[in-house]
Amino acid sequence: MSAWGTAAGAFVGTLALTTALRTASELRLTRMDLPFLLGTAVTADRARAKALGYLVHFANGELFAFVYYAVFLAIGHAGWWLGALFGLVHGLFAGTALVNVLLPLVHPRMGSPLTSAPRVALLEPPGFLMLNYGPSTPLVTVLAHVGFGAIVGGFTTLGSG
Repeated sequence: MSAWGTAAGAFVGTLALTTALRTASELRLTRMDLPFLLGTAVTADRARAKALGYLVHFANGELFAFVYYAVFLAIGHAGWWLGALFGLVHGLFAGTALVNVLLPLVHPRMGSPLTSAPRVALLEPPGFLMLNYGPSTPLVTVLAHVGFGAIVGGFTTLGSG
């Protein structure tokens, strides 16, 4: 196992995940724009939000990949299939708790089922499995995360000889 492999896998995996989600958005399979959601947590400027969101998204990709790496080290095994399994869990966690429950608690511009939009411009709350962003969003999100995990797991084993 290689920490450098994990770092490289995180970058490539996040690139692939982001590309998959962006493509799904352009194909109207989902209305979710994860970098925009993340960026609007730190700025109200919509143009800057996208740029900052991509930076936050790639930093999060590195963070999650090193969580995977810590678990790989703890169990003494890594590989693309195990990374894909971690990605499945990661994608389900993202859709059920992370983006649905935790992000609206800290996001200053995201609505919740209890807020009213007329006073402040708010982002639509994602809903369970992010279904408020389209019925295909859960499938697209989970598959993209499985791909991310497989790439991280595969890259982690590179160079371990």
